[in-house]
Amino acid sequence: MKIKANDYKANEIVKIIREWSELTQKDFGKTISRSRDSINNIENGRNRMFLNDFIDMCQKHNVDIIIEKKSIK
Repeated sequence: MKIKANDYKANEIVKIIREWSELTQKDFGKTISRSRDSINNIENGRNRMFLNDFIDMCQKHNVDIIIEKKSIK
């Protein structure tokens, strides 16, 4: 599956990745050394995730991060 990150808020992207992993917030949190409450707070926009932690999360859950420069028209 593929999404365009520009169409989502950061917290929504974390939730999408968790849902793709088919894990509860508790089990997903364990995979990235976070509590269920921490994942819940991130998904609900109350906390943010550092970029390094986001990259680590993506690597652990087989998600590619692709940065693409838009062409100038």
